[in-house]
Amino acid sequence: MGVKIVKSAIDLGIVTTNGPAMLAFYKDVLGFRHEGDVAMEASGIKVMHRLWFGDSLIKLVVPVREPKAPPVLGGIPGSTGYRYWTMTISNIAEVVDAVAAAGHKVIRPRTEIRPGVAIAIVEDPDGNWVEFLEGA
Repeated sequence: MGVKIVKSAIDLGIVTTNGPAMLAFYKDVLGFRHEGDVAMEASGIKVMHRLWFGDSLIKLVVPVREPKAPPVLGGIPGSTGYRYWTMTISNIAEVVDAVAAAGHKVIRPRTEIRPGVAIAIVEDPDGNWVEFLEGA
């Protein structure tokens, strides 16, 4: 049967105990549009910072209780499961420069992976890898 798509984008939830730094990274450094914050303590969420990347909703979720385990660091080779996410953009060099200038780690600078297509990978304040794709 398969899924019947209603929204042509995804909603991504990133659980963090580092809400202010994560919000600053995605809002101020990467320039995502901040829709606002929602408290849902009855469901275990102290605050959800809601940000938009195009039609995709990025939810920075600060739980009421400390999570049982820290994130597994190391990006793609660090473990199995969801390890990174990709955004297709047109200004990789500018974004990588802004990330570095803000003091965040650049995992892979702009790298051409095939003619006319480049990627870059950066790390957010929690150690999550974020990939940018240009020219796809």
